[in-house]
Amino acid sequence: MRDFKKLANEWGIKFNDYDILRQAHVHRSYLNEHRNFELDHNERLEFLGDAVLELSVTEYLYKNYKNPEGELTNWRASLVNGQMLAEIAQVLNLEKNLYLSKGESKDQNGKARNYILANAVEACIGAVYLDQGWEVADEFIKKYVLVRLPEILKDKTYIDPKSSFQEKSQELYNVTPNYKVLDESGPDHNKFFLVGVYINKDKISEGKGNSKQEAQIDAARNALEEKKWSN
Repeated sequence: MRDFKKLANEWGIKFNDYDILRQAHVHRSYLNEHRNFELDHNERLEFLGDAVLELSVTEYLYKNYKNPEGELTNWRASLVNGQMLAEIAQVLNLEKNLYLSKGESKDQNGKARNYILANAVEACIGAVYLDQGWEVADEFIKKYVLVRLPEILKDKTYIDPKSSFQEKSQELYNVTPNYKVLDESGPDHNKFFLVGVYINKDKISEGKGNSKQEAQIDAARNALEEKKWSN
């Protein structure tokens, strides 16, 4: 049984309109099976939440660190990428409240489910912002997202996988990796890319993302694991 008042209470937030939070949990697939459902899917809230999240994180990093732009950009990318947001979704207890189609509910594929969870986090941030305003949304992001920054800096997970893979490839093979789009689908506002990364003509790994850049980073990260170059 979904209880969005209880969920928001766990976050320390009291909504004026809990339907906004409820809508943040509605995946498009659910509406395909429930055409008379009273709420829309969460993609517009996700669009809004993505912008709020990026501004909040950017402002925090700018005000608190004097590091060069490139480093701050990498730190921000590590905080707002799909894998990190999917982990945060678990902390926020989102998964049990999602409205999914029967097919999506049964699909336990890690990357596909993480993609849905990450989008739900952004939608929830959009919902908090719409209902409670910037200050509450900003505090919410500090509490659940920016709290992960120390571990990112300690573990150096902010280092760009593409750069790491390129350095290793050039060092060991004297070759710069190349990336090819293998598949592209979805509407303009919600594109999906499948990208392969190659050394010479050999495909090392594949990656997925909502942009070519995101898919390339995922492919490079997977390639580092495939080659056991992560350490």
